[in-house]
Amino acid sequence: MSVIALSVLDLSLAALLVAALAVVAHGLRLGLGRRLLLGALRTTLQLLLIGLVLKVLFENAGLGWIALLALIMLLVAGREVMARQQRRFGGPWGFGLGTASMFLSSFTVTLFALIAVIGTTPWWQPQYAIPLLGMLLGNTMNGVSLGLDRLTSGAFQQRAVIETRLALGHTAVQAIGAIRRDAVRVGMVHIMNAMAAAGIVSLPGMMTGQILAGTPPMEAVKYQILIMFLIAAGTGFGTVAAVWFGARRLFDERERLRLDRLSHPRTR
Repeated sequence: MSVIALSVLDLSLAALLVAALAVVAHGLRLGLGRRLLLGALRTTLQLLLIGLVLKVLFENAGLGWIALLALIMLLVAGREVMARQQRRFGGPWGFGLGTASMFLSSFTVTLFALIAVIGTTPWWQPQYAIPLLGMLLGNTMNGVSLGLDRLTSGAFQQRAVIETRLALGHTAVQAIGAIRRDAVRVGMVHIMNAMAAAGIVSLPGMMTGQILAGTPPMEAVKYQILIMFLIAAGTGFGTVAAVWFGARRLFDERERLRLDRLSHPRTR
């Protein structure tokens, strides 16, 4: 079963739907019309670029080139985590916190899947390594971003409660414990919803793509189950790490709340 090729005209017809949505958003004065069009343009350019890069990479597979692309993906994801925060940590912490947590979670889970589960030869075979890492980074990025945003905004809004608990003799961990738990829950809620609805409400993207490419449905299902488990683990561990280190950063060595380490609110 061959894949039906899409022409520029086919993609243009799909783009008309986004353009129509942008017109409606502009008419309703939602302030989203221009952002929708820019997002569509950015998506198109980025995907075309990565398509060309992957074409060359697949034809000239080498561990060094794959590692370089993986590093670029990680750094861009780290930048996106920082950019999405309403109140973010200043200095290198703003970039390093999300990037380090995604590295510790996504890269570890990807290596585990490639070596212990799928067992490709070589283990860094690009048609497996890059898509797996991309899906893990994308979902972990969302979890880390949401978790950190809830942590910092919650700490700022409840600073009086936190300082009262500290004055009563609570440790920093105890004073911010409820906010930290809530931040982790928020960071994981999107993957929990996706797992609950997979196969009933929606057909996940990887499974759909494999079926369209001619893969037997049951084989596509098994790969999708694997991906969902990997994403859940990567998102969970990444969010927990980011929120834990972020919570520690909100206090100094004398366990005083230091909200001055956060930047001013960003307009969304």
